[in-house]
Amino acid sequence: MNAPSAMSASSLFDLHDRTAVVTGAMGLLGKEHCRALASAGARIVATDLDTGSALSFAEELRARGASGVLMMDADVTSPESLLALRDAALEQFGALDVLVNNAAIDDKVELPATALEESRFEQYALRRWRRALDVNVTGVFLASQILGTEMAKAGRGSIVNVASTYGVVAPDQALYRTPQGEQTFFKSPVYPTSKGAVLSFTRYLAAYWGDAGVRVNALSPGGVQNGQDAHFVASYSSRTLLGRMARPDDYRGALLFLASDASAYVTGTNLIVDGGWTAK
Repeated sequence: MNAPSAMSASSLFDLHDRTAVVTGAMGLLGKEHCRALASAGARIVATDLDTGSALSFAEELRARGASGVLMMDADVTSPESLLALRDAALEQFGALDVLVNNAAIDDKVELPATALEESRFEQYALRRWRRALDVNVTGVFLASQILGTEMAKAGRGSIVNVASTYGVVAPDQALYRTPQGEQTFFKSPVYPTSKGAVLSFTRYLAAYWGDAGVRVNALSPGGVQNGQDAHFVASYSSRTLLGRMARPDDYRGALLFLASDASAYVTGTNLIVDGGWTAK
């Protein structure tokens, strides 16, 4: 029996020789995922539909420790767009080691006056359903197929699919009521459906690519405090064991764990980071 490796704790999380792709990189959590990977020394490929503030964000990532940065617009629902991203990343960095499938639509109803009726399941629009499934599920499939195949060819890699607690448990529609008990809107049917599909796809791909050296896991975040009204924050917080919503940077450690060699024997799992929301 071989003696255990003498790797230090810090070296387990080191990503200096790795290239990490983050989709939906310019969103609230996407930026935090990039920051976490940069802090471990990874080369960052940050992609979104619009990387308008790319220059300043790229400089921030380099300052945080990224050993290289490539910012590139890409549409996760377009094979051609993802193929161009793959080719650009390979040309610049020579390898693909980590893929964070973060791009997603969390369906919102634009007009408050009609939000309640439009979000009811009985009236929910087919176009909304199809669009969210296209991004949240097909986008994960395509990015994994096109970018993950390069990892399988190389015999190593880590794919992290960002899911949600609402892929595990049903939405609590009471959260979307006023202090007077009036329902303002309903959480859509497509978001939990799509995130549940992401969890199933994670298990499928972990089994399929296990012997190819590619690990595939899901990260399921809980709700993030981001300017919601005080009543919602208090209601949500009361449902967690830690008594608060997440901060945007609360997921950095979990992401680094799944992306790095610290989780070398972890695949096909769903890491729930929700302050205890789903434990109640």
